[in-house]
Amino acid sequence: MDMKITSSVQERYSEGANARQAELCCPVNYNTEYLKVIPSEVIERDYGCGDPSQYVREGDVVLDLGSGGGKICFIASQVVGKHGRVIGVDMTDDMLDLARRNAPTVAEKIGYSNIEFKKGNIQDLRTDMGLVEEYLNENPVGDAEDLANLNAYIQKIGIETPMIEDNSIDIIVSNCVLNLVSDQEKKRLFREMYRVLKVGGRIAISDIVSDETSPEHLKKDEKLWSGCISGAFQEHEFGELLEEVGFYGVTIDKLDDDPWQVVEGIEYRSMTILAWKDNEEGALDKNQAVIYKGPWKEVTDEKGRKFPRGKRIAVSDKTFALMQEEPYKNHMIPIAPHNEVTEDIPFEEGCCGLAIRTPEQTKAGSEKVTTDPNQSNSCC
Repeated sequence: MDMKITSSVQERYSEGANARQAELCCPVNYNTEYLKVIPSEVIERDYGCGDPSQYVREGDVVLDLGSGGGKICFIASQVVGKHGRVIGVDMTDDMLDLARRNAPTVAEKIGYSNIEFKKGNIQDLRTDMGLVEEYLNENPVGDAEDLANLNAYIQKIGIETPMIEDNSIDIIVSNCVLNLVSDQEKKRLFREMYRVLKVGGRIAISDIVSDETSPEHLKKDEKLWSGCISGAFQEHEFGELLEEVGFYGVTIDKLDDDPWQVVEGIEYRSMTILAWKDNEEGALDKNQAVIYKGPWKEVTDEKGRKFPRGKRIAVSDKTFALMQEEPYKNHMIPIAPHNEVTEDIPFEEGCCGLAIRTPEQTKAGSEKVTTDPNQSNSCC
């Protein structure tokens, strides 16, 4: 079934690279300033359902999974500037050709070249299929020994020269592509995304999700699969898979009110989801705490740690820094200790989770003083 899905998707999008496929389009509003330098054939043959490029920042190293004709890459290249870098990965030759032949035009218009398009499967970001094809041209497979040599070569380049290196990407974007990966490969895809991101790196994925589970007979329909229907994540499933492989701060930033398609009463609509990569290894106890502002009585993060509203919760130095960044910074109040802790004390959670950090602890070592309101006429 996986091979049938792959070939069906590649055939559909090869056609889409050469002529516009209206049924693959989901209405999206992009920043028109960035579209001015992009050739019309790229814009016309774009098949997205959101705009993940709006989450890209200046100087980022960007990875676009399923980059197609390159539209999101060409937008991102302008956002990151000449000091940033953009990598597009796609498996369809016609789409790669569309992107590559238009890249020099965009580079000339913006004054720099910072995009590279690579051929590969997005669920296997180690294997550069461009290198594999070069190998096969010189070493065609004719028997079992040739096949074993090919597999050894693929394993070698995956280790020595991976297409995308570990911890090398600031942000992964993707526009209506992850649903095209078979259900059996989706978790592998998410693990690969986690592998290549830097610690603190993030993802911004626009994709199609369903409100109900797609039944098996729809999943077996190759046309519905290549049309971004049958392989769609169920709404809750997307975030759960991200959480399962280690992402934190999973946030549904957009979910369309109106469905894009309805099949047998099941609604399929566009969702944009954000998430970040964390690393708690080597976390230290620096006597820091955070207070959850509300409005909920209590919240629980992906690791099961609870943050009751209004209470000072003891956190590690890494979590303390994390809570002052996206997506937490507007929800948490950081409480630093009065006196800096210079010792490297490993942070340990209690048997029942994170503990309360009392005011006496954060003020430890400070002189107890009493202020006199009569000493000053200034107002609070």
